[in-house]
Amino acid sequence: RTKGQTEAEIRNTIIKFEMDFMGRGPSDERAFILKDMVVVRLRDVLTPAEHQLAKNPEGAGIVKRMRENLIAQARHTLGQSIGKITGTEVVGLFTDIETTSGDRVLVFTLGSDLEAALNNSPRPGHSPLASDRRHRAG
Repeated sequence: RTKGQTEAEIRNTIIKFEMDFMGRGPSDERAFILKDMVVVRLRDVLTPAEHQLAKNPEGAGIVKRMRENLIAQARHTLGQSIGKITGTEVVGLFTDIETTSGDRVLVFTLGSDLEAALNNSPRPGHSPLASDRRHRAG
């Protein structure tokens, strides 16, 4: 499996989580595998009621605490899902939400360098031996 395919599967899993657990999905989502981390950026995850509540500092704090609590409840499930997709242990989950824009960032720290593992795995139809022969022949 390629890095892009793995990132797409992570995106789909997080979108499904947001819809099932939080009640609505983001307007846009990106997932990036960087060394031993998976960084996920979600745009506009707040509900209309949360946007309204977040218009003042006290309400913004309530929204942040509520969202932090919900992620804390789902931490184990999210970690297992990402671990299953990546084939490596999730050792940490960090998150923050910007209540003005409604954007959220999730950072999963992994037990090994997933990016290196994906970059070193042979691509379908490309054997390292055939590549070596091409370099010697040229």
